[in-house]
Amino acid sequence: MASVLEPVESLERKPPSPATRPAAGSRRRLSALDWVRLALLLAGLLCVLTGLLPRAEAAANMRRIGPLLLFLGSVIVLAELTRQAKVFDVIAHRLAILGRGHYPALFFLCVVFASATTILLNLDTTAVLITPVMLALAAPARIPPLPLAMTTLWLANTASLLLPVSNLTNLLAADRVALTATGFAARMWAPQLVSLAATMVCLWVWYWRRGRRATDRYVPPEPIHPENFRERALMFTTAGACLLFILAIPIVGDRIGIAATLAAVIAVVAFAVFDRGALRLSLIPWQLLVFVVGLFLVVPTLSRFGLADLMHALIGTDTGAAGAYRAAAAGATLANVANNLPAYTAGEAVVPAANQNQLLALLIGTNIGPIVTPWASLATLLCLEFCRTHHVHVPRSRFLLTGLVLAAVATTGAVATLLVTG
Repeated sequence: MASVLEPVESLERKPPSPATRPAAGSRRRLSALDWVRLALLLAGLLCVLTGLLPRAEAAANMRRIGPLLLFLGSVIVLAELTRQAKVFDVIAHRLAILGRGHYPALFFLCVVFASATTILLNLDTTAVLITPVMLALAAPARIPPLPLAMTTLWLANTASLLLPVSNLTNLLAADRVALTATGFAARMWAPQLVSLAATMVCLWVWYWRRGRRATDRYVPPEPIHPENFRERALMFTTAGACLLFILAIPIVGDRIGIAATLAAVIAVVAFAVFDRGALRLSLIPWQLLVFVVGLFLVVPTLSRFGLADLMHALIGTDTGAAGAYRAAAAGATLANVANNLPAYTAGEAVVPAANQNQLLALLIGTNIGPIVTPWASLATLLCLEFCRTHHVHVPRSRFLLTGLVLAAVATTGAVATLLVTG
């Protein structure tokens, strides 16, 4: 990942030619990150087999995350098929056309697009699918790609507070404090607005304003149209499946995994009819599922051998404002040292369910905070990986310093808002 965070040499990207793209049926070699995920799963299984983690506790953890894994796998399949149907490409190009060459208008529309995707379809969708779409938009519109990349990278994290589906940690937190989707949104809408406002200010000042780009205007791209009935059918069917899933969020409660699965099935059936070759086993995000399972075996084991004591010392037991800020700071710090998922799960284990403000403040820290180091969240890691493959170089010091300022300001403001509105 260090190769991504280098001084900017060129913001031009050359997409790979068809000859250099892997064939649809070719087998992708495991990356270094894939091996890390597999090693984490193996370590977790060894913890159970050796008795370091009691089997009853391991089984309880797996039962808890089972519905979450169903949701995560289904929503990624749904989003990937929606991308293949060019729904996201059409939206991105239409937004650029709607901006009419004005950067402030484009900035606002991109923020809305990335935020809505993160909130409604979860942050990994923004990282995996919206990032390459936005980067691909840069060339035809002659837009510097770095502002687009940072918009998706930051908002994949800072826009993930509003709904349980927005982030895996939200699903865990909503379950822990027994909040429905509407109840969760009622507590988090104000902190989410503060987080978005802080992100927009920082994005404009450091990446979008006139001094950070070479031109006053951009070139609106040509719209994307389906070329035939097959493409139209896939586009409208997958878009409809996404819309049905979004409309189901406030209705289905804790059965969100079932709603995501049904929406994914609609998309799969559409591709089975109109483009069966696109249906491959690689659509299933096994890497992400392996990572989550391994995480929920390793972190509880570490908690039994000192991690819980450390988190308890960092977070404390104060149920007031001091306890909330300590929880948020501990979550954000540990997320940037390790990763936001283990940071949240380790913190959650020592915060009583009755301390709702403290638990939600921990959630704010682990959702907004992971934008300082490249490994702080999976979404940040994936966005930076797409920057590397699209030859978009992110300046190291600028990435770290601007991320640190945004994380501090947005986390502090969101926690303050949580306490006031709560």
